[in-house]
Amino acid sequence: MKKLLIIAFLLSAAACSSPQRISNGGIEMEVDGRMHVRIRSLHGGTAPFCDDFRPFDRLVCDEAEIVDFRLGRVERCEGGYCLTGLAEGDGIAVEKRMTVTVPEGDCDGMLLVSTRYINRGGDLHVRRLVANELRIGADSLLWSFQPTSTSARADWVLPVRPGFRQENYLGMNNTDYGGGIPMVSLWRRDGGVSVGLTEPCLRTVSMPVVWSRSSDAATMSLVRGFDEELLFARGDTLAAYDSFVAVQQGDFFDPLRSFSTYMQRYRGIRMAASEPGAFEPVWCAWGYERQFTVGEVIGTLPKVAELGFRWVDVDDGYQIAEGDWETNSRFPGGGRDMRRMTDAIHALGMKAKLWWAPMAADPGTRILREHPEMLLQTAEGTPEYITWWDSYYLSPVNPATERYTLGLVDRFMREWNFDGLKLDGQHLNLCLPDHNPASGLDDPEQAVERFPSFFRAIFDRARAIKPDAVVQLCPCGCAVNFFNIPYMNQAVASDPTSSWQVRLKGKSYKAINPGLAYYGDHVELTDGGDDFASQIGIGAVIGSKFTWPENNPAVEADYRLTPEKERLYKKWVKIYTDRMLSLGDYLNLYDIGFDRPEGHVIRKDGALYYAFYADRWDGGRIELRGLERGRTYVVTEYAADYPRSYEVSGDDPFIVPSFDRSYLIEVREK
Repeated sequence: MKKLLIIAFLLSAAACSSPQRISNGGIEMEVDGRMHVRIRSLHGGTAPFCDDFRPFDRLVCDEAEIVDFRLGRVERCEGGYCLTGLAEGDGIAVEKRMTVTVPEGDCDGMLLVSTRYINRGGDLHVRRLVANELRIGADSLLWSFQPTSTSARADWVLPVRPGFRQENYLGMNNTDYGGGIPMVSLWRRDGGVSVGLTEPCLRTVSMPVVWSRSSDAATMSLVRGFDEELLFARGDTLAAYDSFVAVQQGDFFDPLRSFSTYMQRYRGIRMAASEPGAFEPVWCAWGYERQFTVGEVIGTLPKVAELGFRWVDVDDGYQIAEGDWETNSRFPGGGRDMRRMTDAIHALGMKAKLWWAPMAADPGTRILREHPEMLLQTAEGTPEYITWWDSYYLSPVNPATERYTLGLVDRFMREWNFDGLKLDGQHLNLCLPDHNPASGLDDPEQAVERFPSFFRAIFDRARAIKPDAVVQLCPCGCAVNFFNIPYMNQAVASDPTSSWQVRLKGKSYKAINPGLAYYGDHVELTDGGDDFASQIGIGAVIGSKFTWPENNPAVEADYRLTPEKERLYKKWVKIYTDRMLSLGDYLNLYDIGFDRPEGHVIRKDGALYYAFYADRWDGGRIELRGLERGRTYVVTEYAADYPRSYEVSGDDPFIVPSFDRSYLIEVREK
């Protein structure tokens, strides 16, 4: 690549006039004569993010890095402004047309951006398009929302300090891992800014967050790279992906809610409503792991029902192999043994859900011998490998894959009589472009763009068979592919590595789809293996994978339900089912990054339910946000072994508790 030449110009007197200002609620965008941008928060008390105007977009070519465009025309258009500028010099002439509009509806603090480049000069060879590049200054700490997927299974919410860099690529980052939510956010204690895409499908851009050690500010942007240089010939038009920029007070919740609202209203996203059954507590047989027996599951059911769990998830281990989803040798009765399990579950008044890793088939399986045309093919003509399962990807957009997959749904829900499905595996978040001619694609990238259609087909078939079916999608450890969310009615913490992940993922799902049931996964995956408080306090459905009366001999870990555990489980299941906070409204009253202790609030049945978390809290003051002045409230420690109540005034809404790990309270007006 040639040494880049930065195209810059002396601005005319007209271009040096006052900047163009565009605002919506709490956000103001200023555009100067070079079409550089400064974003300001109009919320009182928020300091400037950046004092200077800076390039908002970059057209990076072999011949030049084009960042300055002489603003020549500003026109009113529907809902906003169209700004046109020209970059020219050294034989280069590129026109930039940027449209900035204000979305209608509940999207305050958000502006939409659509940019096109028209080549008015000689040929250029484009390496990447950089859009929505913003700086946010801070002393030494920012918090961030960076929801992308790698094998690290990292936190979506994390601190950012000098020396930080994360690429946040939305394509495939590892063999099994890719996809995410097309938005990143950076915030200080006094406010923040977010950027993202508003495209109708997932685009494989990067969303890098960088804070160099020599800088007093972090940057974020949206970067569309090209594997091979893109010829941008004279007369060609190159469109950037549609995007947004938003400001916020507090953490990422409000801009994520605005983004999701916009996508649902204007981009064809239709979120599914969750069945009442999706909010019922879950027991999963995974405690017996892959060598489980029918007898172990059926033998545990009376204890499961006694404790108050309403769902039984039959997990991995019943199948011959990934791809060959018939029962294996531990089920001598074949499908009749599966039906025997579901009959036993139903006889105790519970529902049955079946684990399944669709879109995967092991090498050598019967299904691949009979239907090799289902395989996804890479650009090299080889299958895409799923490391975790030692399997191959099936093309999610191949007609043969769909027929085979829907046939399995019929088997699971009609013949075996399951009431729901647990779709599991990080590979379910995204795939590579599919070069298989049998898939019938015009462009291999369509496998990425149409990826969610695979889950739509499963969801629709399951609901056609059983209208109240619960379909859970578990992209193990991934930041969920936003475009898959409409085709589930139960989200899940998806193999959390900590209680913190249970809570941050819960807050994310509550922002995206407030009515979606969010399952906190097995409590054994939380800190200490018993942190029901992190599930209940965030409004999650509770769950466990305990074994009873004994473990499976092949399992090394001990998941037995001891008498001590049984007392604990009875307590928390009763707390959950008595209050059903998973059906309440999550209120964004606390900043998950900066506020200490960490706080969450759910409103339900006329009460506010506060949940605070810290390793240790020694009587420091905590503000109960959301209380009204002039009113008195009764605070009840509903999760304590010996609950107590006390009063607090809305004029002085502070409490001074001491606690380890968590403090859950119900607050009602007196």
